[in-house]
Amino acid sequence: MASLVSEDQILDALRPIEDPDFKRNIVDLGFVKNIKIEGEHVAFEIELTTPACPIKAEFEQAARERVSALEGVGDVSVTMTSNTRQAAPAIKEKLVLPGVRNILAVASGKGGVGKSTTALNLALSMQQSGAQVGLLDADVYGPSLPLITGVNGRPQTTSNQRIIPLEGFGLKLMSMGFFLTEDSPVIWRGPMVHGLIKQFLTDVAWGELDYLIVDLPPGTGDAALTLTQMAPLSGAVIVTTANDLSLIDARKGLQMFNKVSVPVLGIVENMSYFTPPELPDKQYYLFGRDGGKRVAEELGVEFLGEVPIDPRMADYGDRGEPITVVSPDSPTARSFKEISATVVRRLATLSGQGGNVAEADITWVS
Repeated sequence: MASLVSEDQILDALRPIEDPDFKRNIVDLGFVKNIKIEGEHVAFEIELTTPACPIKAEFEQAARERVSALEGVGDVSVTMTSNTRQAAPAIKEKLVLPGVRNILAVASGKGGVGKSTTALNLALSMQQSGAQVGLLDADVYGPSLPLITGVNGRPQTTSNQRIIPLEGFGLKLMSMGFFLTEDSPVIWRGPMVHGLIKQFLTDVAWGELDYLIVDLPPGTGDAALTLTQMAPLSGAVIVTTANDLSLIDARKGLQMFNKVSVPVLGIVENMSYFTPPELPDKQYYLFGRDGGKRVAEELGVEFLGEVPIDPRMADYGDRGEPITVVSPDSPTARSFKEISATVVRRLATLSGQGGNVAEADITWVS
């Protein structure tokens, strides 16, 4: 039976659906693929730039409704697929991580702001949205990944001597903490840190990843400089609290990434406020208010959001239970998910813009 609808009519019906980040419709962006028409049955794919797209359900619903409204269409099948784009262009001087599409650094100017917890929960939020995610704990002086995930054990190696990352909560994990005992001293000099970070990037069998999240140590020391020098970073997220001391150090971290032309995707204000369970409508700003937002505006980057204090976080962390897993509907977990959605959309937007990553002028001495 001849079809009453054409491929052009289907594309015209889909054109009004606009991607809010690229500011263009999904047809012109090339998202619509493999249109098949059999009588009154229409099937097609919508290929997004990330499996963690927070609005893929809205795209699917709008596409189905618009095509179903066409005369001669009785049944519509929409398949949502993804092809994660690489935000950072390949540079011959940079390390190449086959299969890793995007490397995202999570950094802070000082310790004690919840950077590692933020990195873990952002990674988990991306994974829960459908992405393949790895998490590298680059804090060689105080590795915390084994504690906050509850994952322990010494990694094995492949036949060609590549390190197999451990796995937990659907994430691929690597940390110096997996190679240490509780009593092991951690004494590193700059060149040793440089070598270890390189090994964790190149000698680990990361496999196919949409996102590799790197939890940097606090400050702008050896590990942070090594990473920005060696790896093709797609972007960075700065974690701070609202108090002035943290904000001063957050500025330093942001300026470090600016100097090496790594896009800063935005600032996360952690431990922003506390809401007592018995007073759900109250918000108490214990460390000041809107500090992260002010710094973001001052430095011209996006403010990614506030993460409230949850009194259970310390207990969860000690038990290796991330809040996005054990309490996914809590305000804190929802904040991490919203921030994660913004981050993956920003990375997708950067992938469409292209551009060059400048080389860092760093000289290592032994």
